[in-house]
Amino acid sequence: MGRAFEYRKARKMKRWGNMARVFTKLGKEITIAVKEGGPEPDTNPRLRVLIQQSKKENMPKENVERAIKKATDKDASDYKEMIYEGYGPYGIAIVVETATDNTTRTVANVRSYFNKMGGSLGTSGSLEFLFEHKCVFKIEAKEGLSTEDLELELIDYGVDEIEIDDDGEVVLYGEFKSYFEIQHYLEENGYEIHSAEFERIPHDTKKLNDEQRAQIEKLLEKFEEDEDVQNVFHNMEEVMPDDDEN
Repeated sequence: MGRAFEYRKARKMKRWGNMARVFTKLGKEITIAVKEGGPEPDTNPRLRVLIQQSKKENMPKENVERAIKKATDKDASDYKEMIYEGYGPYGIAIVVETATDNTTRTVANVRSYFNKMGGSLGTSGSLEFLFEHKCVFKIEAKEGLSTEDLELELIDYGVDEIEIDDDGEVVLYGEFKSYFEIQHYLEENGYEIHSAEFERIPHDTKKLNDEQRAQIEKLLEKFEEDEDVQNVFHNMEEVMPDDDEN
């Protein structure tokens, strides 16, 4: 297994374990995608994938329609995507991605979470060098698919790692800037895209003991519970899910 795949498998995001928050996250992403590329899936590649992803997550159709309408409603407040970077206890780097209609509220909340848990909010871009920004596609595996052949085919499109996850889905990792080229290839070649997201994979991770890890988890939970927060990434080494159960 590759480094990115192992990191992603170990990283258990509580937000994605809560259906209501999954819908909130996807709804904001749909609204932002419509603002940027229009309400028609045929001409908006990002929206097209998000609608497919919402179906996979069993998000009600009316929720999707509401998110699209919000983007075209002149009276509705706009979401602004903001990234906050800082250090938690024990020098753990944390990147918080948000989508908010009130940046003053959001930055105040993020700063308070860092401060209360013994961390500190840093300047924008200060932790960029610690992470690789990747696009991650999950697609349906075709019968007789060779991941090696697919990887060779997609190298020219920016894909640098392909794995099969525990659900039998094919997971593709590519350069952040190659998102649309990869999506175009997959759609043109008849692959069913289940999801397409952006992730920040740490170049290196820091190992903590159980007590230290629990303290970081508490801070991460604070971020995850905030409705303005879309994603949280960090460089703490985490035990694999199977290890947690033993």
